[in-house]
Amino acid sequence: QVQLVESGGDLVQPGGSLRLSCVVSGITWDYYAISWFRQAPGKEREGVSTISIRDGSTNYADSVKGRFTVSRDNAKNTVYLQMNSLNPEDTAVYYCATDSLGYSGTYYSWENTKAYDYWGQGTQVTVSS
Repeated sequence: QVQLVESGGDLVQPGGSLRLSCVVSGITWDYYAISWFRQAPGKEREGVSTISIRDGSTNYADSVKGRFTVSRDNAKNTVYLQMNSLNPEDTAVYYCATDSLGYSGTYYSWENTKAYDYWGQGTQVTVSS
């Protein structure tokens, strides 16, 4: 059974930092990418960042470029999202998702939720003073 488990969400003050983790288990085939999405109340789920499991290439939403960094540890089946200079607009539930079929960047842009076949349950990030 495929499972993605996010952790690391918390309440943080503006300007603060958090590191989210996404541990993937139950996948017996080589998967292409893992991405982070977020969803704020009343808003659509949006792509935050993506990383290729095979070559480590990354991409970011314009709203987080220069502040967020995605990385992977293939030996631990874990992807991280380091978030710096957080602001209240970053408040959302953050989800990780796997693309095991190679759809992201080919059939769909990496920011399209349709490219992903497995999702975690999400972790809450709240940025507030």
